[in-house]
Amino acid sequence: MDVDSSQARMAAYMRDHQDKVVGRWTELVVAGLRGRSSVAEVRRELEDLYSLVVRAMSGADEQAAGELTAVLAELSGSRARNGFTPRDTALGVFALKDAVYELVADAADLAPEYLAFSRMIDDLGLLTFETYAAAREQIIADQAASMLELSTPVIRLWDGVIAVPLVGALDSARTQLVMEKLLETLVATGADHAVLDITGVSTVDTEVAQHLLKTVSAARLLGAECIVSGIRPQVAQTIVSLGIEFGDIATKATLADALAHVLDRRGQRIGQQRTGQQRLGQQRTEPQQPGPA
Repeated sequence: MDVDSSQARMAAYMRDHQDKVVGRWTELVVAGLRGRSSVAEVRRELEDLYSLVVRAMSGADEQAAGELTAVLAELSGSRARNGFTPRDTALGVFALKDAVYELVADAADLAPEYLAFSRMIDDLGLLTFETYAAAREQIIADQAASMLELSTPVIRLWDGVIAVPLVGALDSARTQLVMEKLLETLVATGADHAVLDITGVSTVDTEVAQHLLKTVSAARLLGAECIVSGIRPQVAQTIVSLGIEFGDIATKATLADALAHVLDRRGQRIGQQRTGQQRLGQQRTEPQQPGPA
């Protein structure tokens, strides 16, 4: 930040009237925030900012400009995380111009100095807005990542069998997450079968099919076999019309069918075992075969 004689003179004038300017600045900011921050909290923040602005304008401290930028960036990020609007955030900087203007309105000889000061505040306001926008984008990205994590669970169906129920759209980013979580779970549990259930997938097109095939191939590299379940009649028609080939990948209509398929390959069965008393009762009611004549 370049400092000339006009800024240095303005800095001296603002330092001499600090209490009055900070008090008026606080009033303007608090009124704009509509009770979302206390007067004492706002005044503490603005006093620190005011001191840094004066130091940067005076040119006596070379580190003041960097400290001012850092403090504004932290303030903007905090406001973004706490749900303040861009207007609320920018107000904290631009309101300083109004507070200082009221002070120098009757001092015509300070007009050039005020213009230089105003341009500096405009630059700081733009920096504040840019920092706020970047913070909001990061927050949105973090929330999107969290939602992907929640929408892509990996559950244990049976000993050695895991399932990934997919819901919603399946794009490249989500496919990568599904693949990572599936492979991590296969290694952690030692499972040898995985079921990709697409009952909740809104549409199945060529791109979605390619994503599924990549996931199956990655699981096979770890020695696990994959079954795709949730093939509804409409989905089956779409797959056929698009000419999508799943090759030797087993596909089932429901998750239960997929689990039964896995257990059948293992030679296991699911069913009720009759007790010894039930079997005995059945034997008593069976008709006796006549003996030899």
